[in-house]
Amino acid sequence: MFERFTKDARAVVGGAVEYAEGSGERSLGAECLLLALLDREGSRASFALAALGVPPRRDSVRRALEEARRRAGLSRAESEALAGLGIDVSEIVARVEREHGAGALSGTPARPGRRNGRRPAFRPEAKAVLERSLRIALTRRDRHIGDEHLLLALTVVPGVAAEVLADHGVTWDSVNRVLYGGGEAKAG
Repeated sequence: MFERFTKDARAVVGGAVEYAEGSGERSLGAECLLLALLDREGSRASFALAALGVPPRRDSVRRALEEARRRAGLSRAESEALAGLGIDVSEIVARVEREHGAGALSGTPARPGRRNGRRPAFRPEAKAVLERSLRIALTRRDRHIGDEHLLLALTVVPGVAAEVLADHGVTWDSVNRVLYGGGEAKAG
């Protein structure tokens, strides 16, 4: 599948691996793909993000992802579902952090970096983003998978990345409208 990726899409995947390795994670999630996508400049996805008002430095998106990471990667929807069962995620996070320090549930080890010389494995939601980006490209009859397809996939694969994007006004409909004008004609 990677042979169908454009240079920009490959750079996003490579950047996601670097994010995971840099934080010492054993696996790479959709959040790593989103962070790497935010780093891109001069690509179709960066054009769409700018058109939708996501500021160039994208600090608010990064903060939202970090906050989700503090909650052990739970999305707001998952936290609300647990609240419906009488489980207060905020209280659990506060208790754990009082005992073990800030960010104790983030899963970040004390010493970041590559473990045992192995690259981080792709978690199911990251694989789902890659697979969905392929389906989106095929549906659009695009020959290659670009970073815009990754952005579209990130908006629809359930989880923290999609939630954070939606909170910033980046949804399937809004990205599709910017890139394709809502119809079949492509922008730029």
